[in-house]
Amino acid sequence: MKENTLPGKILVIDDDKALCELLEEDFSRRGHSVWTALNVGAAREILHQQDIDIVLTDLNMPGVSGIDFCAELQRNRPDLPVVIMTAFGSLETAIAAIRAGAYDFVTKPVDLDLLNISLGRALQHRHLQEKVRLLKDQVRRHRLDDEMLGESAVFQEVKQQIARIANLDTSVLICGESGTGKELVARALHHQSQRCDEPFVAINCATLSENLLESELFGHVRGAFTDARENRKGLFVEASGGTLLLDEIAELPLTLQPKLLRVLEDHKVRPLGGSKEVDCDVRVLAASHQDLADAVAAGRFRSDLFYRLNVIQLELPPLRDRGHDILLLALKFIQQLSQRFNKSVTGLAQPAAASLLAYHWPGNVRELRNMIERAIALTDHDQLLVEDFPSQLSHPHGETSLSAGLVEAGQILPLEEMERRYIRQVLNQLNDNRTLAARLLGVDRKTLYRKLKES
Repeated sequence: MKENTLPGKILVIDDDKALCELLEEDFSRRGHSVWTALNVGAAREILHQQDIDIVLTDLNMPGVSGIDFCAELQRNRPDLPVVIMTAFGSLETAIAAIRAGAYDFVTKPVDLDLLNISLGRALQHRHLQEKVRLLKDQVRRHRLDDEMLGESAVFQEVKQQIARIANLDTSVLICGESGTGKELVARALHHQSQRCDEPFVAINCATLSENLLESELFGHVRGAFTDARENRKGLFVEASGGTLLLDEIAELPLTLQPKLLRVLEDHKVRPLGGSKEVDCDVRVLAASHQDLADAVAAGRFRSDLFYRLNVIQLELPPLRDRGHDILLLALKFIQQLSQRFNKSVTGLAQPAAASLLAYHWPGNVRELRNMIERAIALTDHDQLLVEDFPSQLSHPHGETSLSAGLVEAGQILPLEEMERRYIRQVLNQLNDNRTLAARLLGVDRKTLYRKLKES
């Protein structure tokens, strides 16, 4: 093994105690931490307690063979390299080991130098995998930070809740008004969980008829109904290993609710028209803009299914309660959509920004995006003006929250004083976010800081 090889944690499994002691002494001398086990049962206990980097196992052992244990580790710990050693080094055995997922295959009696070269390569492979995983996590977090845009206290609390529950692998009921981003939150839960490399599948329970919804969720076998010309996997099977989002769960027909409950409790699904159940390892998230407790009281939703889905409830705030997040999202949509329409729209004029903040947003983030898209499509300016937006965004019955107070009763203020007051009101609305204020005011940060010092 090369001297610059990083030290690792090695688990040796062999029913030959003398060989285990020999390997432990050699590996320890080379700087590694070593654990030994005389059988697979003891090895499982060590793996449960220690973060092992490499497993070196004998092929022929009482009980579970090295190849069977390698296949087990490949299913449960695919990141963990396994090297198999045997006194019977046939080509068929080597092929069986590689098919089981072994990183390498060595023969007994072992050449310690060659064995350490093999383990060194496996260790380097393990560290490379870890670096790739960390890089993927960084990219994933960057993407999520960009998608889950918001600095308000109420939205920061949502993101903190997501971080706390993402890896709990339990059902979550995501509630909130239409357009608040429930599917986006579901995707964030999936991408921050241990299931992130497996499928994320979403279905809207309100968009399909009862028969089609049953087939989509649970699958069907050929001949189950008139158009069933071939077997089809349901979404529970397609999402196995990953996450399934049941959007608008309140619209799920009462006749399908017992079958859904059975799948959630047994982790098995029976396709429509089938006689055999299929295992499905899937985390189920549900979303609804309706109050499911009210639906239960009205007899439209089963109470047992409600409690099964509502293990953890995540409530999303409406956009009107998110303060200057409105402007952060508006600027993000402007950047995205101006590229799509090939226009050079760079931001919002101050009156338009004030109108966005004052509007009550019944359609939430979805309505904001649609308004920005309409405004960019129609505008001829490099900044969006109030007149670029629909009429409901204007305030004909009074001043906006940003313009109020700039003119005092019976007093005409100097232009510089009005500018200073306006800057202070913008900063107050944006919780003193000076970078965002400078973007909205159309000045660079140095200019903004200078004007603040002058005031």
